[in-house]
Amino acid sequence: MTSSILTESHDGIITVTINRPESLNALTAESITGLGDALAAAGSARALILTGNDRSFSSGADLQGSVQDGGLGLDEANRVIRSLIDLPIPTIAAVSGPAAGIGCSLALACDYTVMSEESYLMLAFTKIGLMPDGGATALVAASAGRHRALKMALTAQKVWAREALDWGLASEVAPVGTQLTRARELAGAWAQGATLAFAASKEAINQATLTELDGAFDRELDGQTRLRASADFAEGVAAFIEKRGPKFTGR
Repeated sequence: MTSSILTESHDGIITVTINRPESLNALTAESITGLGDALAAAGSARALILTGNDRSFSSGADLQGSVQDGGLGLDEANRVIRSLIDLPIPTIAAVSGPAAGIGCSLALACDYTVMSEESYLMLAFTKIGLMPDGGATALVAASAGRHRALKMALTAQKVWAREALDWGLASEVAPVGTQLTRARELAGAWAQGATLAFAASKEAINQATLTELDGAFDRELDGQTRLRASADFAEGVAAFIEKRGPKFTGR
């Protein structure tokens, strides 16, 4: 069986690739565990790249698998997000196609986000009767502000790369198909840089701007637990799988 998470190490740079192309890199509990293992092994590196493939960074949780079976495992997903933020090395997301749901959180948890011109961020949770999770309620608001975070959460709109850059959700936009090349250029430069200074800088900035992240994890976990028990969530997943519009009842 092909691994859902691939890792490659070269010249002090670890590249972690989400590898489920048949589902636009939708994440399962196995994928999240694999990501956690990859991050735990990244301590000796000098920079890290997180990416998918040319079609997709990650379309979010696998609705036809893990969510139906009781959820992606929010505790584990939150630990992965926290580990990514706390890594003492520069981290870069190379984003193509969708970075949706937990995929959006993973992209924003990186220190630097390079988005392909045809990529987008999306919080589509309300379409299936859920709320944003994976720390998204803090990560999006910290970068884009309250009203833009609410706009993403309530409308489930796609925020395309150029708009994401304007909103502060992306670091830069690269021509289609070059996002990974650009991420490698950045990682190569940082791998030769002042590692201790990078670590101190990102720790100080993250502590100043993500003061509510752990609280967000707790609130999201509580909210998702209640919402997953609702009739609206069951209807939302059924509608998604059946490719029809949901009929929510507020129960």
